[in-house]
Amino acid sequence: MSSVVLRRARAADVRGIRRLVTPYVESKAIVDKPAVSYYENLSEFIVAELDDDIVGCGALHVMWEDVAEVRTLAVSGDVRGHGVGGRLLDALIHQARIIGVDRVFCLTFETAFFARHGFVEIEGIPIERTVYDELLQSYDEGVAEFLDLDRVKPNTLGNTRMLLTL
Repeated sequence: MSSVVLRRARAADVRGIRRLVTPYVESKAIVDKPAVSYYENLSEFIVAELDDDIVGCGALHVMWEDVAEVRTLAVSGDVRGHGVGGRLLDALIHQARIIGVDRVFCLTFETAFFARHGFVEIEGIPIERTVYDELLQSYDEGVAEFLDLDRVKPNTLGNTRMLLTL
């Protein structure tokens, strides 16, 4: 296998990213999003590229001054088990450090994978009440998942909320 290269996503990558996440969406591991959402949030994404094909992706979405969320972490079945997902996650965590957040959140079925990278399962809301009140104003479903709001529980049944403190 040739070398996998990680890089910032470009607009031309959106079709490849959507193709990559389709099996994850079909299995309900990743929430379906319209194409426009990927374009609007493109600057959050990094991709793993192998021979001009997108074989992995992930995004880091800032939710507040001290917390960001890893989103849409996906790897092609062709390269699964070869460390591509770990490299993507490490790059997103590195990005979190660069931008100055103290914690990284994820909502996942892949608890063992994230635990290997230092994430721990959380209960309740790991933020102060004043920040909670501010975050309640967000329309973002990821923020609602972080806050453990009842309205998102039917969509995330079985997922585990995990947090990494940097």
